[in-house]
Amino acid sequence: MLMRDYHVAVVGATGAAGTELLRVLERRNFPVASLRAIGSARSVGKSVRFRDESLPVEKLADGSFDKIDIVFFCAGGDVSRNYVPIACQADAIAIDKSSAFRMEHYVPLVIPEINAEDLRTHRGVIANPNCTTTVMLMALYPLHRVFGVRRVFAASYQAVSGSGTRGVEELARQTKEAAREPESSFGSGSATPATEANSSTVYPHPIAFNLLPHIDSFLESGYTKEEAKMQDEARKILHLPELRLSATCVRVPVYRAHSVSVSAEFERPISVEQARELLSKAPGLELVDQPHNNRYPTPLSVAGKDNCQVGRVRLDCAFENGLSFWVSGDQLLKGAALNAVQIAELL
Repeated sequence: MLMRDYHVAVVGATGAAGTELLRVLERRNFPVASLRAIGSARSVGKSVRFRDESLPVEKLADGSFDKIDIVFFCAGGDVSRNYVPIACQADAIAIDKSSAFRMEHYVPLVIPEINAEDLRTHRGVIANPNCTTTVMLMALYPLHRVFGVRRVFAASYQAVSGSGTRGVEELARQTKEAAREPESSFGSGSATPATEANSSTVYPHPIAFNLLPHIDSFLESGYTKEEAKMQDEARKILHLPELRLSATCVRVPVYRAHSVSVSAEFERPISVEQARELLSKAPGLELVDQPHNNRYPTPLSVAGKDNCQVGRVRLDCAFENGLSFWVSGDQLLKGAALNAVQIAELL
């Protein structure tokens, strides 16, 4: 692909991820000759804003990708499985946010700051990694390059916007309900399963003032699909098929931005000073690590920002050659839209 203006399509243009992607394309001045906003049948009749223009949303169909150079898929795995092959047949390059093709051996799974070279092997489809995997690896990779990571224990703290608009609306509604009725089940601990089911539609339990160690469905191993994604995708992106990684993924009552607590063991001895030096120079990452001054990453401090932040860097007392740290990142930006646009820029 030569440097020129490109004909771009966004599938799922009215959703949270699609809306964010349109903003990023505009903010980064991606060379767009024309933009086609594509949605489901229920989105037809709506419009989206791009570069001060109102664009009508077109219904997704087999002919949606005619004369299109790049398609961003932001509409879920089923849509990607059905329509990514059609986009490729139309000679468009598909950048897919879903998990549909991430683990296919012929599909590059790319974080540009980490494995941009993998793009050279693409056959028309490029996968965007899971947002939590991306946030974690933005801090882990600079350390791995020098010290060689052996195994990782991670716990995620994932915002409700990771579930889309419905997750945000549910947290807002439940928070307002709890404010009106402070003696309700949100604070008293007296909730019955029936009460919880009636007040929650997106999650199996209330999310306001609560933590849910449950993201995606459970596997026979006892891990969830989200936790398995972190392991499998980290191995593929880092080219470490033997990497041992155990994750616990938790939904928290935060509107935007994911955080991950990481304890990692390395092949070679590592010091806090060396780690901070590497992390402070890593692209797409900011070192915020002055705990005695109450300076460390938080979801609020990274929401709406391109860079991830890392802090609480310390030697891990349970590992030989171990390091623990805390990393936060906006999962709608670096975890999704920004990463996808960076992939397109690399192309």
